Amino acid sequence: MSSTSKLSVNKRPEEGASKFERRREEIVQAAVAALNEHGVRGMTFGHVAADLGVVPTTIGYYFRHKEDLAVACFLETIRKMNQIADRALQQDGARARLRAIIHEYFDFRRRIAEGEEDEAANFHDFRTTQDPTANQAYVDFFKKVRTIFSSSDAEPLGRADRNARTHIVLSQIYWAVHWLPQYNPEDYPGMADRVSNLLEYGFASEASVWNPPTIEGGTSWADDADGVPNDAFLRVATQLINEEGYLGASVQRISARLGVTKGSFYHHNETKDDLVVRCFERTWQIMRGIQGRVNAQAQNGFDNLVAFASHLVGGQVSGQQILLRTSALSAVPQDMRPKLLAGFDRSSSRISSVVSDGIADGSVRPIDALAAAQVIAGSINSASELAYWVPGLTPQSALDLYLKPLFLGLFSPAAG
Repeated sequence: MSSTSKLSVNKRPEEGASKFERRREEIVQAAVAALNEHGVRGMTFGHVAADLGVVPTTIGYYFRHKEDLAVACFLETIRKMNQIADRALQQDGARARLRAIIHEYFDFRRRIAEGEEDEAANFHDFRTTQDPTANQAYVDFFKKVRTIFSSSDAEPLGRADRNARTHIVLSQIYWAVHWLPQYNPEDYPGMADRVSNLLEYGFASEASVWNPPTIEGGTSWADDADGVPNDAFLRVATQLINEEGYLGASVQRISARLGVTKGSFYHHNETKDDLVVRCFERTWQIMRGIQGRVNAQAQNGFDNLVAFASHLVGGQVSGQQILLRTSALSAVPQDMRPKLLAGFDRSSSRISSVVSDGIADGSVRPIDALAAAQVIAGSINSASELAYWVPGLTPQSALDLYLKPLFLGLFSPAAG
């Protein structure tokens, strides 16, 4: 039994709760660990039952399907996130509320790390549930956070601008799950200071000018001998894994989306795991390739960072250069994860080096390079979901709505 589950089982139930409600709460708390470990599709009643020391049929008494249990996990975490937002919104002024929500969340992660709070569900596979109640609960939470940018002291913004900036804030919250554990829990408040400062004031020094590159959509795919594009399997698999998780992106579904047989799939790929590794490697190859090109062209560190992020975000918005999200790691076999996590770490390290170069040449204001790299990486990672909140988004409009406030600060004026 994991330490998280021990805390859940031994947690003192709320006053007045029935025996059924208390047991249901214990099951949900234990299921969060399994959900984070295996994803919605990989989690089973057996995982949760083993953690609680009961038989799987016990879980089935409280939840008919595992998807119902997953929804309960998400709803409980959304409830906690609403509490965080409610406390932050008590602050006076938009900037104070922004700082507060980051500090409240990082303190929440500190309490989890130190065993003072039960683990929260990661939102990796949230969309795979397609549950109307959970979806509405999340939309309501999103709207609550969005009120930060509706404060009387905030720059007047249209709905698309407010949605995009809210998405940046929440992207940093979810991305922190991946990198905060690299630090000691007592360091979390300091990291909250750094991240909230970056979101509030951006990256640019007073000498820098916002001059993003023009983003062109479209990438050519060379055909293989059997008429299937060499990169098509990787591109389609990446899309499906992002949408449905590792287990949801089956060989059959990948083949069907391409309009080929399963035999053709295995002509290109020995196993599905082999394909997933290649999808990750493709993502890193794209990132390295763009970094190489912008390094050769950018005049300074700030322009380098903007060009790098612009090409990666634009490619995802256009659908022509989709990157595999870290959410794919939630159900990847355990023995594959260390290598894949190391790849993301290398990408963040390269970004931090460019941030340091920008500080040295005066184009980036003095900031924490490691925290800055994570803020950029988190925004790139979540760019594929921006269109959910900003309908009609194009690669070029994403620069104005999403990247401009990221690099110049979330309270900078809207473009145009």
